[in-house]
Amino acid sequence: MSTAPRLTALDAVHRSLGATMTDFAGWDMPLRYASERDEHNAVRTKAGLFDLSHMGEITVTGAEAADFLNFALVGNIGSVGVGRARYTMIVAEDGGILDDLIVYRLGETEYMVVANASNAQVVLDALTARADGFDAEVRDDRDAYALLAVQGPESSGILKQLTDADLDGLKYYAGLPGTVAGVPALIARTGYTGEDGFELFVSPGDAEKLWGALLEAGTPVGLVPAGLSCRDTLRLEAGMPLYGHELTAELTPFDAGLGRVVKFEKTSQSENFVGRAALAAAAERAETAPPRKLVGLVAEGRRVPRAGFPVVADGKVIGEVTSGAPSPTLGKPIAMAYVDAEHGAPGTQGVGVDIRGTHEPYEVVALPFYKRQK
Repeated sequence: MSTAPRLTALDAVHRSLGATMTDFAGWDMPLRYASERDEHNAVRTKAGLFDLSHMGEITVTGAEAADFLNFALVGNIGSVGVGRARYTMIVAEDGGILDDLIVYRLGETEYMVVANASNAQVVLDALTARADGFDAEVRDDRDAYALLAVQGPESSGILKQLTDADLDGLKYYAGLPGTVAGVPALIARTGYTGEDGFELFVSPGDAEKLWGALLEAGTPVGLVPAGLSCRDTLRLEAGMPLYGHELTAELTPFDAGLGRVVKFEKTSQSENFVGRAALAAAAERAETAPPRKLVGLVAEGRRVPRAGFPVVADGKVIGEVTSGAPSPTLGKPIAMAYVDAEHGAPGTQGVGVDIRGTHEPYEVVALPFYKRQK
């Protein structure tokens, strides 16, 4: 029995703009409005406007909210200052990644956990179960927010036309309450594109008004509506992992090359956080016998690698592509892949991708493929 996908508060707007819609994690979302390449390039050079309302917001409150999150997640959430945010992960007892998250500290005893759409229920269920014994409440706020993002070098100038919030003083991975185009919002300097930008958490009832105001303010400087397709190529160029591709329940953060997000020593009693023992063992393994390494691959030809394609060297399979696409910025096909550690150094020769039986040559490069100029 099929279930109809959920609609964001901006669904009618997307359809009026002629967007190609797609079912993504149970939501009907805009894939592209016209040319995904043009949308991608607009974000790199001007600005793009995204609807990200499919993301999952979970509020955690209570006197022991920080201790609870230190126990439930791998990061040191207790050290996050009010108005700041942190990238972290939630893992199973065996250390496998359940999701990667951004946690915003909204107040002394209030946090917002933002999960990927595909994992929001898993994260909610895990947090609810782990809250037992803590003076902390876990609340499903997925229906309380719409999420719009303005990304690109012109994003700050666009937003300044619509708010008197101190955007210049707003650091990367920080958020502050404010008003944008008369709409109450949490204004966060975060994003998934590799560019400067902002994510705006608002009431669903205010989403259309805010979208229209942003489009009106931004169109003269080149802002365009942007869909999920270009969001994927933007994050790929920026070397940002995507759950289900670079991150899975079969991988620990150390397997994914993201062991830095795991904080074994925390500022509260929650040093025995969920998955700690398994992650300590994974960290030790990574030191003595490095796991496969996540690398970048740049094509010498024009054929595009896709997730699941084997990476080969000397006639042997040495890894697997996790994400691949044509790169509008580089003008070549690119991919992220896990490869055996001995083939992971940038410049390694003789590496290819098996694309339908043909071993296409690829250059191993360090991630990210693209880094914006500050």
